[in-house]
Amino acid sequence: MALIVRTDLDMSRGKIVAQAAHAAVEVALKARGTAMFERWRQAGSRKISLIAPDLETIDDISSKIAHGIVSHTVKDAGHTEIPPGTYTVLGLLGPRNSIDILTEELALL
Repeated sequence: MALIVRTDLDMSRGKIVAQAAHAAVEVALKARGTAMFERWRQAGSRKISLIAPDLETIDDISSKIAHGIVSHTVKDAGHTEIPPGTYTVLGLLGPRNSIDILTEELALL
C-alpha cells in the first residue's frame, strides 16, 4: 500500500497520521475479500508513505490508476486544521510493480 500525502497543506504530524490512517482503512475496506488483499496481509501489510507536493500530483496519479489497483482519496471534513473538502491523502493498493510505476517520481515522507 502506498499512502501519498500532500505536503503543501501545512498539516501537523498528527493530522498527517490521521489522514493517512483514513486512506489506509478505506483502501483496505474496498479491497477486503480479494486475493490481492489476502496476499498483502499475509506479506505483512506493507505501507509506504510518500510526498505529493500538491493536489496536481494526486490528480495526475489518480488519472493513471490502472485496473487491479484499489484507491481512495481522503477528503477532509474541515473540523480541525484545513478547510472542508480539501483532498489530503491518496491511498493505493495493488501489485507492487504497478504502484512503483505510478509513484516512482515521489520521495519518501
